[in-house]
Amino acid sequence: MAIDKRAIADYWARKPQTYAIEHGGRIFINADNSVVTAEPGSREFFEHADKVLLAWNHPLHDQNPFGRIFPYERYRGKQVLEVGCGQGGMAQMWAERGAIVTAVDLNLDAVEKTRRRFELFDLTSGGHTIEQQDANALTFAEASFDYVYSWGVLHHSPDLDRSVAELARVLKRGGRFGVMLYNRHSLLYGYQIAYLEGIVHGERKFLSPLQLASRYTDGDREEGNPYTWPVTAREARQLFTPYASRLDVQTLGTDIQAVLGHIMPGLAKHIPRSIAKALARRWGWSLWISGERS
Repeated sequence: MAIDKRAIADYWARKPQTYAIEHGGRIFINADNSVVTAEPGSREFFEHADKVLLAWNHPLHDQNPFGRIFPYERYRGKQVLEVGCGQGGMAQMWAERGAIVTAVDLNLDAVEKTRRRFELFDLTSGGHTIEQQDANALTFAEASFDYVYSWGVLHHSPDLDRSVAELARVLKRGGRFGVMLYNRHSLLYGYQIAYLEGIVHGERKFLSPLQLASRYTDGDREEGNPYTWPVTAREARQLFTPYASRLDVQTLGTDIQAVLGHIMPGLAKHIPRSIAKALARRWGWSLWISGERS
């Protein structure tokens, strides 16, 4: 499956992760089930997108959004790099908590949207930088950043090894990193993609495992996206161990209730919380790979 990076960038420019009803859309559902349409790039649009992002990942929050995984206080006043900034929601979270943020994305539309977000939320005076960059060939000098993170982006890179090497290159020795990648050993992949689509619906007769994953992850209602390949926890360790003095690979199961709802409609809500949490820790859709640069 030969992939042109331009095809990946073009797809995400047309269909960015907006957290709307449709992938790349502008229509959102409120908590009261009312529907609202917001103009992309407007303050209202960003606020609605952020509400959905936060709701999807509520177990990861403490007094701060994503505070259970992001060490904001430790990097106040420090240089923080986000690779794959998308619509800029996480970059804003870091900037508002005192980090000096550099946010990059392969997709120019994402860069422009993130710049617009920073203007709308009065974040243009903090020394922040937002620019178009390729994760496979970052232009920054070695050891430029104190903390580097990426959320749900690098599994869309056909050369993941090179992206990880670049993140490590620009991170200072002793600096920390956090990367979220999709988990191939998950209920979502194993049941919904490999079993239901691949076997029951017969898609594996026509699609390779990579094509199947790309078709039925982001943008699955509209023929999928150009490239998505989830990793396993073992593969994640192999990728990051050469660059880390300390490494932790944690399964984040924030998706588990939704997946169980597909598997057992009407019954998932009756599963005891303790069992659901155990399933989430073992079979969740996201891996959080964090550690310290050696």
